[in-house]
Amino acid sequence: MGNIVITGCSTGIGLETAIYLKERGITVYPTARDPEDVRMLRERGFENAMQLDVTDPLLISRVIACVLELEGKIDVWFNNAGYGQPGAIEDIGTDLLREQFETNVFGLHECTRQIIPVMRRQGYGKIIQHSSVLGLISLFGRGAYNAAKYAVEGLTDTLRLELHGTNIYPVLLNTGPVTSHFRETAMKKLRENIDIEHSIFKEKYEKNLNADKSTVPFNLEADAVAKTVYTIILAQHPKPRYYITKATYLLGYLKRVLSTTLMDKLLLKIG
Repeated sequence: MGNIVITGCSTGIGLETAIYLKERGITVYPTARDPEDVRMLRERGFENAMQLDVTDPLLISRVIACVLELEGKIDVWFNNAGYGQPGAIEDIGTDLLREQFETNVFGLHECTRQIIPVMRRQGYGKIIQHSSVLGLISLFGRGAYNAAKYAVEGLTDTLRLELHGTNIYPVLLNTGPVTSHFRETAMKKLRENIDIEHSIFKEKYEKNLNADKSTVPFNLEADAVAKTVYTIILAQHPKPRYYITKATYLLGYLKRVLSTTLMDKLLLKIG
């Protein structure tokens, strides 16, 4: 059935995808940045769990070398690690934007850059890039995350052209609202990194912090992503991108057919 390396498996989508694939006979190498999370993964039966901070090129090389030593190949690499830094553009310091890009873009890029030579040598492979519906449309107060996901879209669209005819498939996942710890982490970073008290958007921030997001429209459980990844693994020729949740389909379609002015009006209501 093949093997897969997954980044960012401490919680949520990464963890649920690892569990789902393992149950279906895929050899899974889940990774996490925190050693405590690696221990948790091993306790849950993932003996091959490894530590990986995607901002560290040496750790990426080490993981690749370990998997190749055990397997002799890497069939699929899933760049899942990432987080969201909320905040209006004028409240986001350049250091915060750089930090957002370090994980969500530069870390993903380094993983991709290192795995391509492996897949070229073996003559095949699939690289799954976890983008977002926010790689297609923008929302108020998500500028850093939007910019990072737009960058992932651009890198992967270009990579697809550069790998044409190689039997190596870069695949984008445009995930909409999915149950995970993503919002919890984002709200923590909003409190820690944004000067809410002195922001012109203080009222909006406080409303967002206090909002009940338990009934988000079109929300799906994390296994929706896992099922899509499984579909990609089984596909001989996977599609270039996969929309996950009705929200992604709807907003992706509306961006194509509405004028920018009308789309902005809609997005301001959502945000």
